[in-house]
Amino acid sequence: MPTRRPTAQLAAWPDVPPGAAYAETVSDDDGSRPARVEDVHELALAMPHVTVEYGPGDNPVYQVGRKSFVFFRNPRPDAVDPDTGERYADVIVFWVESEADKQALIQDEASPFFTTAHFDGHPSVLLRASRIGELTRNGLAEVVQDAWLSRASARRAAAWLRARHPE
Repeated sequence: MPTRRPTAQLAAWPDVPPGAAYAETVSDDDGSRPARVEDVHELALAMPHVTVEYGPGDNPVYQVGRKSFVFFRNPRPDAVDPDTGERYADVIVFWVESEADKQALIQDEASPFFTTAHFDGHPSVLLRASRIGELTRNGLAEVVQDAWLSRASARRAAAWLRARHPE
């Protein structure tokens, strides 16, 4: 069972307040730089109503309304290096809205996103941290925000979208 810790205890990101608006956490760059693993933490924590749980390997699991939307996965037998057979130790899981969204991310062979048989029928995609730099920070932000939207309540999602795009 995951242990619950206050978001403020996420030692790597003490300066990112829970629920901070995305625009407030973006650095001076324009978002076109290569994404980094630290960006996953920053972007996930920037979404409203986020809590952080920790799995058995002390891996962070980002949740909204007690529903996971991004998590760092422990090495598992279904995600292995095809040459060595070693388990990938750097897999990040992102929820998606639908199977169509999942397919859009994994069908392109050049895409860093993938899935395994373990995730057949599950609305999520996998990304190795070692390939995160193939995304821009803005591209990663979109994936994290879409993951949050796929798991947030309709009320929270609508409020967040309204705040970003006032009419």
